[in-house]
Amino acid sequence: MLYSAMLRRGLLAWVSRVGGMLVILCCSLSLLYVMTCSPPHSDDLPLSHALPRAGPNHPSLGDSGPGIGAGAGGTGGAGAGPAQSGGSPGVQSYQVLLQEREEQHRLHISSLKKEIAQLKEALQERSQQLKGVQESLKRGARGPAEGREAGAGSQGGGLGEAQGAKGQQTDLQEFLRSQLSKAEVTTGIRLPSEYAVVPFESFTLQRLYQLEMGLTRHPEEKPVRKDKREELGEVLEMALHSLNTLSSQQDSRGAAEKTQTSKVYAPSDFIEGITRTEKDKGTLYELTFRGESSNEFRRLVLFRPFGPLMKVKNERVDTANVPINIIVPLSRRTDKFKQFMQNFREVNFKNYTLLQLDEEFSRGRGLDIGARAWKGGNVLLFFCDVDIYFTADFLNSCRLNTQPGKKVFYPVLFSQYNPTLIYGSPEHIPPVEQQLVIKKDTGFWRDFGFGMTCQYSSDFINIGGFDIDIKGWGGEDVHLYRKYLHSNLLVVRAPSRGLFHLWHEKHCADELPPDQYRMCMQSKAMNEASHGQLGMLFFRHEIESHLRRQKQQQNSNPKKT
Repeated sequence: MLYSAMLRRGLLAWVSRVGGMLVILCCSLSLLYVMTCSPPHSDDLPLSHALPRAGPNHPSLGDSGPGIGAGAGGTGGAGAGPAQSGGSPGVQSYQVLLQEREEQHRLHISSLKKEIAQLKEALQERSQQLKGVQESLKRGARGPAEGREAGAGSQGGGLGEAQGAKGQQTDLQEFLRSQLSKAEVTTGIRLPSEYAVVPFESFTLQRLYQLEMGLTRHPEEKPVRKDKREELGEVLEMALHSLNTLSSQQDSRGAAEKTQTSKVYAPSDFIEGITRTEKDKGTLYELTFRGESSNEFRRLVLFRPFGPLMKVKNERVDTANVPINIIVPLSRRTDKFKQFMQNFREVNFKNYTLLQLDEEFSRGRGLDIGARAWKGGNVLLFFCDVDIYFTADFLNSCRLNTQPGKKVFYPVLFSQYNPTLIYGSPEHIPPVEQQLVIKKDTGFWRDFGFGMTCQYSSDFINIGGFDIDIKGWGGEDVHLYRKYLHSNLLVVRAPSRGLFHLWHEKHCADELPPDQYRMCMQSKAMNEASHGQLGMLFFRHEIESHLRRQKQQQNSNPKKT
């Protein structure tokens, strides 16, 4: 046994030595092969295996011109030789390219560092602002309790921090409760007139009924806006949770109560709700559900209080060196163009360029060509029409509400009614500047139009521009608007007090199909006058007949002496 064990131990030692020698031998052979097969080092080695070949349009290799493109294609040319042989000029050009790319990366990294620093400053400023608001609320609402909390906080340590956080939460809750007490929820407040009333909107599971409509909304419609859908859905979910939680708590108290409160409420039990928002306090919701019997209902009142104001940004914006390119597509309509150029000069614009196209008119193609014709770098564009009147204040709004890569501006313009109907007759129509008054009987906010817009040329090009296949007027503006809505850019949509659509007669062609002709006439009526003015026009014969009868009665009755 001892002999066999020693034999095994010696055999294992011998095998390990042989294996080690084989490993050393393989490594030596590999090293010898690499040393003998490697090419000698040279400074004139071609770089084409490590760097991409230069194309004919490479921005940093313009000195070689078409010669490089020919060389890459394998055909002759005096300039092709250096590109193929990899001589000194090729090496230098690639080194220049690498240096340019390194510089671009350094600039990009530095810009990212600046943005990170700005975000840190903004975050710190918000934290300090919130802390200040909480401290002011603490001083105003809690009074003596502030001193006690300050004394407890002076003890330091984790206990003081926990008490401070708890105190801040208590302050916030007290502020929200004060918002509820100030709002018109359980009791009314005295109002100066009927115009000061904040109306409610009513809603069901599928519909929203509203008073403040505009021209693109309807008295009864589905809540198409995502924020409105989510708001009402959250309210309904919380109401159902509250009802069913209350029922389950009461069910655990006894069998007698359990028979009365065994109903589990579902969305189908919701009948109707009403809601309104006091913009300085919060939003009130009242929801009605079916109860246990046909004559029994459950009503829940919920309130979403608004928190204190927070400063988000405080910056200085200089618009002195922000030029605007106003691009106007034009087909005939020379009289309107004269009026537009007069407005153009009034806002101190002097230079203009005329681009003439000999083809079928397309508003989208005209604007697209005008936007791309500018070669002076990234510029602010204002897409406009010839029947638009704008002020210098609007141009400042255009500058302030746009930012390259971040924001585009889609103003809602005020559309003018027919001046002849507004002022009674053509003789009484004042000059254009005096007609531009924003009132109920002079016009309306054209919230269904998206043709007037301000954006930087870089955003316009990156988003894909207009659909140039659309001919004539209309459609291309909505197409571009939806592109921006589907992007990460912020779309600023707001009424503009310095942008007007001047009234012009609308023609509905006889060649239109009946449905399109009816829609054209409805649009014509909408742009013609207000509801009351159209009513007076419709009943003018009845009104004239009434005035004649009144005059006859006055003439038939003798005057009193």
